[in-house]
Amino acid sequence: MSQKIPLIDVHAQNRPLQEEMLTAMRGVLESGAFILGPEVKAFEDEFRAYTKVPHAIACASGSDALLLPLMAANIAEGDEVLVPSFTFYATAGAVARLGGTPVFVDSDDTCNISLVDLEKKITPRTKALIPVHLFGQMVDMDAVMKIARAKNLLVIEDCAQSIGAEFRGKQCGAFGDYGAFSFYPTKNLGAIGDAGMVSAADTQKAELMNMIRVHGSKQRYYHELVGTNSRLDSLQAAVLRIKLRHLRQYEQGRERVAALYTRLFKNAGLSEEIRLPVVGPERKHVWNQYTVRAKKRDALRAHLGGLGIGSEIYYPLAMHKQAAFQKYLSKPVSLPVCEALEQEVLSLPMYPELADAQVERVVEAVRGFFRGK
Repeated sequence: MSQKIPLIDVHAQNRPLQEEMLTAMRGVLESGAFILGPEVKAFEDEFRAYTKVPHAIACASGSDALLLPLMAANIAEGDEVLVPSFTFYATAGAVARLGGTPVFVDSDDTCNISLVDLEKKITPRTKALIPVHLFGQMVDMDAVMKIARAKNLLVIEDCAQSIGAEFRGKQCGAFGDYGAFSFYPTKNLGAIGDAGMVSAADTQKAELMNMIRVHGSKQRYYHELVGTNSRLDSLQAAVLRIKLRHLRQYEQGRERVAALYTRLFKNAGLSEEIRLPVVGPERKHVWNQYTVRAKKRDALRAHLGGLGIGSEIYYPLAMHKQAAFQKYLSKPVSLPVCEALEQEVLSLPMYPELADAQVERVVEAVRGFFRGK
């Protein structure tokens, strides 16, 4: 049997850096500065330089990176926050956790939030928008900011899957009032545990983030507002600093894999069976996922699994259908694009170290499912 091809192989990226990581981790152990130490400060500075965001504040996870700006905005009961329905739970979950109401918005053909539906969903109770840059591709943030500024709405960019992605030459996290980044191990820049970062548009917002992540205090034991505990530990920062130096190389690897998938699928003559990812104009896509839309998706996934090829459904149930959010819906919601996506999307193996021969094998397996041998 041919060697298995996983959906993602974190070992392929981490093993070559293992000795460097262990040396950095030993340095942290010897320093005794385990929480928000010099490594965290250095990582914040290097992250800011890489992304060109005005301010960067490290926190405990990508989920917290969404939560902290909402806390700063005092989102509470009665406040509506517009979020895409077709995305991971954390976006809407952060809103609901504070008592706010997530208002679910349909998607467009890029799988990102529909700006047409977004404008329709704004009401006098709307306080914020959270566009998600899904799968590594940015939303049209110029259009989002125009909508938001006309209505005086807070904008939090969910950049969990998209570090390095660009729209019109500007990176994600640098458009909105805040940006929320995740360094979960499977992300393009992955830690060896949970870790996150908030970008902030100005000094006042950055100071708020710094306070909220340490129980609402500037000075220890003096609390100016209600915050939480969301501090990045220095071991994660030390690892992320090493991997950040390789991120451009990782991006190039993902671009190579995506381009090969696209070329091979087009040559395979499967346009009726497989819809390839749609890349919007003036975007730099960083390919956290290579997600196709497929007829007979579940049967195709089972076929791939039988051949030892990994895949995943991101996401099988849109957020407006999730049990956790039904109490926020005053009436049934119909989001036709989201509902089509949840039936059709399939993410194929995607990581920078994926060999051309492995990509060819994946495409041939898909072709074989639809066309036979």
